[in-house]
Amino acid sequence: MIEGPRIAAVAALIGDPARANMLTALLDGRSLTASELAEAGGIALPTASGHLARLVEAGLLAVRKQGRHRYFRLADSDVAEALERLMSLAQRT
Repeated sequence: MIEGPRIAAVAALIGDPARANMLTALLDGRSLTASELAEAGGIALPTASGHLARLVEAGLLAVRKQGRHRYFRLADSDVAEALERLMSLAQRT
């Protein structure tokens, strides 16, 4: 297979329903804890932690430590814009 753009890898990360719900919970610009994102994703905290690690590794999320807590936010405005455009496209299909 010819290697091309990483569209499929990014789409697979965003396409998981729990991860999609966690990402959209961050569209308002807030930073949220793993517990809050687990609730938004409708999944258990250990499962959310695994998903969040993958999203951070892919560069879709940034994480900031504050005391015992880790706060997650969208990595940048490009991620937010891509999510918003995908949501718009999904509504049209």
